[in-house]
Amino acid sequence: QVQLVESGGGLVQAGGSLRLSCAASGSIFSIDPMGWYVQAPGKQRELVAVIARGGSTNYADSVKGRFAISRDNAKNTVYLEMNSLKPEDTAVYYCYARGSKLPRSPTKYDYWGQGTQVTVSS
Repeated sequence: QVQLVESGGGLVQAGGSLRLSCAASGSIFSIDPMGWYVQAPGKQRELVAVIARGGSTNYADSVKGRFAISRDNAKNTVYLEMNSLKPEDTAVYYCYARGSKLPRSPTKYDYWGQGTQVTVSS
């Protein structure tokens, strides 16, 4: 069984910073990519940032220059450093990982964390 355990959410004032972490555990291999999505009330889940195993990244336009994603492949962990936070960043942030259930298996599966709330007050 695969678990993605997120931490680091909370309440912060506009202009502040937060750092989210997500550790993948269980039977998951060759994780590529890992990332973060958000889902605001009444909206679909949207990409915030993803990072490939080799380190290449992709960001939503709304967070470019403010957020930074990184990962530790040895720990199967992904991080999201969020700076200059705005009230519109308020959402539930979900960790995402795509990996295989067996070593060297070509079949990939998508996994999601339970979500962590980020609230930015004005």
